[in-house]
Amino acid sequence: MVRLNKIYTRTGDDGTTGLATGERRLKSDLRMEAVGTVDELNATLGMARLHAEGETDRLLSRVQNDLFDLGADLATPESDEPLLFQRLAVVDAQVDALERAIDDVNAELEPLRSFVLPAGTALSAHLHLARTVARRAERVMVAVSRQPGERISQPALRYVNRLSDLLFVMARQANRRGEGDVLWVPGANR
Repeated sequence: MVRLNKIYTRTGDDGTTGLATGERRLKSDLRMEAVGTVDELNATLGMARLHAEGETDRLLSRVQNDLFDLGADLATPESDEPLLFQRLAVVDAQVDALERAIDDVNAELEPLRSFVLPAGTALSAHLHLARTVARRAERVMVAVSRQPGERISQPALRYVNRLSDLLFVMARQANRRGEGDVLWVPGANR
């Protein structure tokens, strides 16, 4: 169990922050950008949940918990050095659960006839915003994984990729199962 007795430590006043391993990194470090973007994604889902009910709210709650796992995964870089604690990492079962949820939600939707604009109901708009933050988190995680000496687990990368897909179909579901989607009309304002 995590226990936070003190909220401020002053250790970050020099522009650094600590990873779970104890290593200090600049707050501007790309890995820290990934951690922060996942945190931002979680906060956008919290906003979406203000408009969610029932199974949608339960699914978003599960995803929010998974995003804390993802943050822990990112804050504990994979290494050949042994750790004094068990590393918390996103696992394939979490990716599989997202895929099942995507298939379940998508089965209820009207087929797409055009690209969907991020609009419609309040829940849909919030889910579309979260989808874009998920895509940014994925881009940053990929950038971290391409840096020398850095690793991001494949399940973590797959999770964030699937999550943006889930958020897309959930946004459509929030628009009366796709019937209320706001569709792009190419060149409509020329």
